[in-house]
Amino acid sequence: MEYDANWKEKYKDMIQTPRKALGNIKSGNRVFLGTGCGEPTILVEAMTDAARTLADVEIVQLMTKGNAPYAEQKYADCFKVNSFFIGHNVRNIFREGRGDYTPILMSDIPMLFDSGQLPLDVALIQVTPPDSRGKMSLGISVDIVKSAAENASLVIAQVNPQMPWTRGDSLIDVYDLDILVEADMPLIERDEEPGTEVGKKIGKLVAALVPDGATVEFGMGRVPGLGRIPQVVAPFLTGKRDLAIHTELMSDEIMNLMESGAVTGIRKSTDRGKVVASFAMGSHKLYRYINDNPKFSFRPTRYVNDAKIIGKQNKMVAINMALEIDLTGQICSDSESGNFSSGIGGQVDFNRGAAYSSDGRPIIVMPSTTEDGRSRIVSNLASGSGVVISRGTVHYVVTENGVAYLHGKSVQDRTLALISIAHPDHRPHLLKEAVEAKFIRQEFADVEGKFIVPSQDYMKTTCLLNDGTVIHFRPIHPTDEPMMRGLLYDLSQETIYYRFMSHSQRFGQKQIQNFVYVDHRKDVAIVGTLPEAFGDEIIIVGRYYLDERTNRAEVAFVIRDEWQSKGLGTFMFKHLVKIAKAGGISGFTAEVLRNNKRMQAVFNHSGCKVQSMVEEGVYSFVIDF
Repeated sequence: MEYDANWKEKYKDMIQTPRKALGNIKSGNRVFLGTGCGEPTILVEAMTDAARTLADVEIVQLMTKGNAPYAEQKYADCFKVNSFFIGHNVRNIFREGRGDYTPILMSDIPMLFDSGQLPLDVALIQVTPPDSRGKMSLGISVDIVKSAAENASLVIAQVNPQMPWTRGDSLIDVYDLDILVEADMPLIERDEEPGTEVGKKIGKLVAALVPDGATVEFGMGRVPGLGRIPQVVAPFLTGKRDLAIHTELMSDEIMNLMESGAVTGIRKSTDRGKVVASFAMGSHKLYRYINDNPKFSFRPTRYVNDAKIIGKQNKMVAINMALEIDLTGQICSDSESGNFSSGIGGQVDFNRGAAYSSDGRPIIVMPSTTEDGRSRIVSNLASGSGVVISRGTVHYVVTENGVAYLHGKSVQDRTLALISIAHPDHRPHLLKEAVEAKFIRQEFADVEGKFIVPSQDYMKTTCLLNDGTVIHFRPIHPTDEPMMRGLLYDLSQETIYYRFMSHSQRFGQKQIQNFVYVDHRKDVAIVGTLPEAFGDEIIIVGRYYLDERTNRAEVAFVIRDEWQSKGLGTFMFKHLVKIAKAGGISGFTAEVLRNNKRMQAVFNHSGCKVQSMVEEGVYSFVIDF
C-alpha cells in the first residue's frame, strides 16, 4: 500500500505536537486507549506528562501492552483505570484495589460506546499515514478501536508509517479524526514464551480434536504454567489440511501455522480463503507479514466476536483457557479466589458460536494443577472465583491427562469425567469429596488403587433378538471378574484366535483384571448379559482403547460361540459408536484377521466411512463416525 507522499501538507492544519494535542484532555474526561501492541505510546506518554494539570481522568481500555505509566501510585489522583481485560501491566493496581474491571463479553463492548452507556470524551489511537483517498488503516488494532473512534467526541491519532496496512474493515477517514500526531517508531512487540511439557501434552490432545477443514479460534488468555493458547496448540496443527482461521488475536504462532501450508481457508463457509482477526500482537516479522497481505481480513469486534457469524462456520473449533473448574463444569477464567487476573474476552462469544456450528467443538484447556501443585479441578470453586462459562454450555475440557466431554452429561457423569483428567495425586480426594457432595453415589470408589469410572446410564441399553431373547448391555464392573474368567475359558480356539490373534488359551489373573478394571473414558468395556438364576451370564464383550494423540480408539469384541451370527456383533458395534461419540471421539481403528469375515462384515456394513488395507494376512480398518 502506498501512502500519500503529500499528506503532511494536505492535513497540516490537523497536525500537532504530542504536548499540544494532549492538552485537550480535561479533568473528569473519559479517555479510551488503543489496544494491545497498537497502543499509541507517544500519546500515552504525553498524557502522563500532563498529569499535574489533571484529576479524575478515567482511562478505558481493552488491554494495553505498553508500560502503563498512568497506573503508577503517584498518579492515583489523576488517573483511574477501567479495563475490560486485565493485562500484566496494570494487574497490580487491581490487586491493590485501585482499578476498575468491567466484566463484559467482547461482542458487547461496541454497544456500550454506540448506545452512550459508556460515553467517550477522547480516543487515543494509532493509524497509518493516509493514502491518496484520505483513508488510514487502524493496522494491527481494529477490535474495539474502530467503534471507540466512531463514538468519541475527540479523536487524537498517532500517525505511524511503521504501522502495517491491514485489509478488511480496518479503514478510517482522515476527516473523521480531529488531531494528528506524527510518530515514526517501531510498534510494541510481544515476546515469545518458552514452551512447557504440560503445554506440549495439551497441545497434542487438542490437535487430535481439530479435524481437517476446521476453522480455528485461538483464545487470547494465558494460564501460568501453560502459556498462551496459540503457543500451546498451533505447532501441533501443522500436519492438518485446509484449516481456516477466525480469531480475535493474530500471533507469530498462527503466522507459522499459515506458512506451514496447513491453512488455506478454502472450506470456510464465510470469508472463504481469508484469515479473519481483529488485532495482532507479536514480532516485527509478524507485522511485516500482515502488511497489505490479501490473505487477511482485519475486522472489528462486533463482527469477529458475533456468535451468529462464528456459528455459520462448519467445524468451528474454539480453543480457550480456564483457571479453575468445579466438578459440575463451572469454569472460572478471569479470576481466582477473588483476584481478577484477565477478563471474559471472547471466550463466551466463541464458546457459544462453536456450539452453534455444524460439527463445532468448543474446547477449554487448562493444566491440571497450579504452579504450586494445587488442583485446578475442584469439588467447589474457591471463594471469590467468578464463573465465566456456565456448566450447561461446556463441551470439551482438556488437561495434560486427557479429554473430558461434558455437554449433555449428568452431574455424576461429568464429575467422573473430570476426575479422570485431574492430576493423579488429586483424584482420590476429589472422588471422596464428590461422594460427600452427593455428586456421585457412595459405591463409586477406588478399586485396588485405580480410579474406576462406574456404570453410566447412557452406556446401558437392551437388545431384543429375533427369538424374543432380551440381552442387557452395560459397562463392565470389577465384580464381573469371575464371569469374565468363565467367558474367556469357554471360548473355542477359533474364536480366541480371531479375537487375540493367538492360539494360547491361558489368561493370567492380571490380564483378566485388566478386562474388568477400566476407567470407561479412555478404556471402555461393555458387556452383553443374559439373566441367570446365579446372576448375569456374559455372552459378549465389546471394548475400545482411546489413543489420545489421534482421538481415535481401537475397537474389538468377542462373542460366546453359541451366540454368534445373531446380530449381536453389529448391535455391540453401534452401541460402542454411540458411546464414543458421546465422549467426543472421532473414530475407531481395528485389526482383523483376513479369515474373520464376520468381523469384517460388521465394519463394512456399519454405515460409517470405512477405509481398510491388508498386510500379511491382517486387515487394518479406519472408521470415521
